[in-house]
Amino acid sequence: MVSGGPTDSHMTANHHSRTQQPGAPLNEQLHPVRHGGDLDAATAIHGAPAAGWIDLSSGISPFAYPLPKLAPEVWTRLPSAARMDELRALALSAYGAGERAHAALAPGAQALIDRLPHIGGGHARVGVVSPTYGEHALSWSRNGHAVSEVTVLPDARDFDVVVLTNPNNPDGRLFSRADLMALADDLGAREGVLIVDESFADVLPHRSLARETGHRALVILRSFGKFFGLAGLRLGFALGPGRIVRRVGELMGPWPISGPALEIGLHALADNGWMEDARAKLTETARRLDALVRAHGLEVIGGTPLFRLVGCENARVVHERLAGDGIWTRRFERAPTWLRLGMPGSDADFARLDRALAAIAGETATAGGDACD
Repeated sequence: MVSGGPTDSHMTANHHSRTQQPGAPLNEQLHPVRHGGDLDAATAIHGAPAAGWIDLSSGISPFAYPLPKLAPEVWTRLPSAARMDELRALALSAYGAGERAHAALAPGAQALIDRLPHIGGGHARVGVVSPTYGEHALSWSRNGHAVSEVTVLPDARDFDVVVLTNPNNPDGRLFSRADLMALADDLGAREGVLIVDESFADVLPHRSLARETGHRALVILRSFGKFFGLAGLRLGFALGPGRIVRRVGELMGPWPISGPALEIGLHALADNGWMEDARAKLTETARRLDALVRAHGLEVIGGTPLFRLVGCENARVVHERLAGDGIWTRRFERAPTWLRLGMPGSDADFARLDRALAAIAGETATAGGDACD
């Protein structure tokens, strides 16, 4: 990996790495995945901080969309089928989907990840481009499919389904449109499917494959809550060809989302001005965070404007010391030198992080090293 700022110019996969052989099946190896955002777990381990937690353990924007006033019947009536159709159409427009694309609604992208292993019959050979969000491999594996992890875009002949995240979580890796569409073409010729999780693509909309979603072999997942800072709302979308999206809709049932999620989604996805301002604010916040962590001897090795990935030999120690100061970050058992930080949401949060990192750097300097030794 290479260093990179909060733009989309780093972590881009190249065409020459597309032919890696599949790895070992994971069906007997997978365990439940740890996720960020669990402050109950943080408190159980470290106690409740006197000043409260600063949660930097997830990739959720700290700048939440302002909630509109909702009519009382939004809470008391079942979601309207007509309004759900409006939201599907708006999502296709807002994400710039292709003319032949369809949209399915879900209570978050995770619900779609759980349903996708059921869209076809039989057992599929599934390649998950990794390291990435752990629930992808886990969901396909626990539903009886033969799952292998690969580190680059694979040869379509090796798999029936390929799953990847673009931009990737946690390193921000980006794949070129040409390589992804070539893979989709190859999979489509074999009745296969390419699933692209674009949960973090709202901050880099020009890198989205949404306009290609009329393609017969391409399915895109979009998360609403991360970019809009409303993860508790639970809203997500699957974009793709009619035959697949209709099946996803059947698996989700007649009322896939709540009335409040429906109405808030209709407001937010039509608010282009707010979205442009949010992208600019997140990009500037990411630059500020990069400068802060580098000033204390840490290396930024990837990320997106919703999170930054830091490389540090002492990542576990830095994580623990920050937790002692009430700052919760994300560690990775399979990548012990990685530490992921979400965006601080205020000047006060930046100041606390600055003080905590300065203390860590001071302690290690006294011992004759730096923060990552």
